[in-house]
Amino acid sequence: YVASRDRITKGWLDAGVRNPVVLTGDVHAHWASEIKTDFDDPDSATIGAELVCTSITSGGDGTDSDPATHPFLQINPHLKFYNNQRGYVISRIGMDEMRSDFKTLPTVKTADAQATTKATYVIEDRVPGLNQTYLRPLPQTMASRSAGRSDEDIIRETIENETRRP
Repeated sequence: YVASRDRITKGWLDAGVRNPVVLTGDVHAHWASEIKTDFDDPDSATIGAELVCTSITSGGDGTDSDPATHPFLQINPHLKFYNNQRGYVISRIGMDEMRSDFKTLPTVKTADAQATTKATYVIEDRVPGLNQTYLRPLPQTMASRSAGRSDEDIIRETIENETRRP
């Protein structure tokens, strides 16, 4: 979809859009990334942000992860956040900023499971890009469980989660 993405990005630049934000979802994971003028050059200008919301129940519970060590972030420098738990995003748009809370559920099998905030991002007016203001740490039990897994295993599992049909 590179040609389509480039056309849209060029349209924003040509129209002088000062800080575009793309909201999308239902890919079975939360994502937050910066929109670049050239995704092949990590140092190219950031012109906006994309916030992707997971499905609320599709694909089962999903799994928590540490965004700081997930291999997707290492191979996609514009990607700032990834989490595979089910949930939703709450965004509030104010005069000077947009604040988005990525909410996750520990399980979708329990009717009264409490949603908690996994991460919060702020996008300031006229300042393209993401500012992470909160990140709930990965529970120690999850950190030790994922400790011996290779990047290839994590990437393969992530791709399977992303492409699985409900």
